Amino acid sequence: MKLLFDENISFRIVKRITEFFPDSIHISSIRPKISSDRLIFEYAKKHAYTIVTFDEDFQEIQSILGFPPKIVWLRMGNTSTTNVLQTLQRYFQEIKSMENDTDIGILEIH
Repeated sequence: MKLLFDENISFRIVKRITEFFPDSIHISSIRPKISSDRLIFEYAKKHAYTIVTFDEDFQEIQSILGFPPKIVWLRMGNTSTTNVLQTLQRYFQEIKSMENDTDIGILEIH
């Protein structure tokens, strides 16, 4: 599973998550720069990424357009990169399970 980290998560997480999700990227690494949530959503869909975000806008877009892409919605408020990393590691199995589940488009993590 490939994760696409939204701009509200530090780009530093990509280096630290490769053991679990080796093909992950941060939105800041995409050129030309993508600025709107809708374009990020379309990019993730086209390139088979799962979006990881704190932002509820992606859930709203997905409710209109459906999935893919799938979304990991971190609903734990602003927190450190280390905490985000540990949370994703803790939910590794649930995130991987979502990949092949045709009924689930979003995983909310509190």
